[in-house]
Amino acid sequence: MHFTFKTSNTFMKLTIAMLIALSVNQLFAQTESNTAPILFIYDASGSMWGQIEGKTKKEIASEVLSSTINSLPDNQGIGLIAYGHRSKGDCQDVEYLFQPTNRSKSEVISVIETLNPLGKTPLAYSANMAINSLQTSGSKATIILITDGIESCDGNICDVISAAKLAGLEFKMHIVGLGLKESEIDQLTCAAAAGGGRYYDASDARDLSDVLTQATSETIDDPKGNFSVFATKNGKAVDAWVKVEKSETMQSISGSRTYKDTAWVNVPSGTHQVIIKPLEGSDIPATSITIEIKEGDRLHRDISFDGGSLKVLTTNNSEGWDAVVKMIDQNSGKVAATTRTYGRYQTMEVAAGTYKVTFQALAMKGLDTFHETLDVQVKPSDTITISHNFVTGIAMVGVQTTDGELVDATVNFHEVNSGKNVAASRTYTSPNNNPREFLLNPGNYRVTIVTLGVHKGKKEILELTVSPGETIERILKIDN
Repeated sequence: MHFTFKTSNTFMKLTIAMLIALSVNQLFAQTESNTAPILFIYDASGSMWGQIEGKTKKEIASEVLSSTINSLPDNQGIGLIAYGHRSKGDCQDVEYLFQPTNRSKSEVISVIETLNPLGKTPLAYSANMAINSLQTSGSKATIILITDGIESCDGNICDVISAAKLAGLEFKMHIVGLGLKESEIDQLTCAAAAGGGRYYDASDARDLSDVLTQATSETIDDPKGNFSVFATKNGKAVDAWVKVEKSETMQSISGSRTYKDTAWVNVPSGTHQVIIKPLEGSDIPATSITIEIKEGDRLHRDISFDGGSLKVLTTNNSEGWDAVVKMIDQNSGKVAATTRTYGRYQTMEVAAGTYKVTFQALAMKGLDTFHETLDVQVKPSDTITISHNFVTGIAMVGVQTTDGELVDATVNFHEVNSGKNVAASRTYTSPNNNPREFLLNPGNYRVTIVTLGVHKGKKEILELTVSPGETIERILKIDN
């Protein structure tokens, strides 16, 4: 039995035509190593010219997929189906470029780099082509579909995959959505679940690299793998990325995600670095372990990310104030977390330890806009609160002629004792800026005023004292 679309007579005809076009030479068998092939379905539709962070999705997908393929074992069978690369409006524009018996990684990569995004997104038709070749050959495979869009032809990929599984075909299907919205993924999530695989969301190049590493490690041959990780934080399971790298080259060779459960990956024999990074918005850093695995081994590691929280508040004259707050590990000197207060309490979650906490107040000027607190102890499962209050006053400085005309001028504040220049600005000739407001720490200041424009060349030095919470105004009067 071959699978056809029930949603359209047009697709019934397209599927029949496709099957006739498939020749015996296109069918594939298991590789000699008994490792099931991986069949990529690659999106070359017109929307791949869209950009993410200044780079086209075509460039991102091409580079990341090429890197992923290059990291696969040399004996891995690699097939490739592409759609949307030859015709702008053709729902039949799906091409079987490499049969999964192919083992030339370089040839597949070379073709991927030349694909020109152009047409539609026939997801169901593409999946149907892959499945029918599996049915005809009696082989099994891992199918990985990469798409930046939803179905744009009359098809339902979830129906296709569900029917194939009910017929007993052996395959695992993962689907990777590149830059898709949550409202667009229902059919894709359904298809991946029906195919015994996962739907992965990738928002940028790094995400795509991570999920392709994971997808290529979770194959039909060994869905669980030979190495597992369970991550916890303060006694509760947490979601975390697991990435395995070659110790010598640091090249990524496998990956998975715990989803608050046990994550499995396939790891080749040898010594490897395993990086585990907690997700869910935590500032707790990733941890790295070394594992040595031999043929036939199955290893497991429990990873603990026990940490605590620091709740911070910055005020100015006892009112909520905006500031940048950093937590710096006192042992390593590394910044563990950063936040911005915006005048209200903010919480940073970090690993247990001893920290220096720095407050950099925004908007105000003077010698007391920075503060640090040492020896802040963060304990597992505990939340502590610290705050710092800055103090300011306001100086209003303006320049006018004796008959009231506003004068443009530069205004520079120097703190008297240190001689440090702490603030500078211009008055211009608008009542919105003249007098100009300066928010300053309390202290004694020497103010240098130099006129500009039609009244340029006049210089005056004023002395003034800024007091906490008070406003002082000085208007310099000059002759016309």
